Amino acid sequence: MPRKSRFYIAGLPVHVVQRGNNRAPIFFDESDYRAYLKWLKDAAKKYCCVIHAYVLMTNHVHLLLTPEDEMGVSRMMQYLGRYYVPYINHTYGRTGTLWEGRYKSSLVDADGYFLMCSRYIELNPVRASMVSHPREYAWSSYAANAEGKVDVLVKPHYLYTSLGTNDEERQQAYQALFRVHIDDAELSGIRASWQTGTPLGNDKFREEIEGILGKEIGQSRRGRPSKGL
Repeated sequence: MPRKSRFYIAGLPVHVVQRGNNRAPIFFDESDYRAYLKWLKDAAKKYCCVIHAYVLMTNHVHLLLTPEDEMGVSRMMQYLGRYYVPYINHTYGRTGTLWEGRYKSSLVDADGYFLMCSRYIELNPVRASMVSHPREYAWSSYAANAEGKVDVLVKPHYLYTSLGTNDEERQQAYQALFRVHIDDAELSGIRASWQTGTPLGNDKFREEIEGILGKEIGQSRRGRPSKGL
């Protein structure tokens, strides 16, 4: 069966998810998280991808980013694989694949879904019962977006900057978003989008994307989306 093609549009946000093979760990020590973030920063700069939100979980990662061209996401992820996988194999004396197949991704309707997707990503450690609040998890963009911690990897999206007239107002407004529950239907919609490659947005957004690309993309996913991501 041929691989499903991926489609990206310059300037349009993308939610990227990559998991460990058979859900096995991809990070084993704090140094691994730091190494991944270093190569992610290098790759994002090299291939002109702007990172807005991220979380590094034990066995998978989530990224919310905007590419400046159609090839940026693919090239960035290839770069990460070329450096991070050999690093892990060499460090821990292992061989073989690290990732569970290819990474998954979905285009994101910025106006309607960007901030919800950012919250979804940064709340992963809470949903996994690893922490009680996202500020307690060290390997995510929450501290940068919500508390103003310097993170050279994170660059604000225009929807984030529109939350206030200065950094303090934006951070307070962003924190307030986390007091609003993401309901089960919204969680299922986000998961189904990245699992199938279907654009995350309403029907009009999906039709607009298909009109730009000249073809249908993604598909409806049968059954219940997997939990914990």
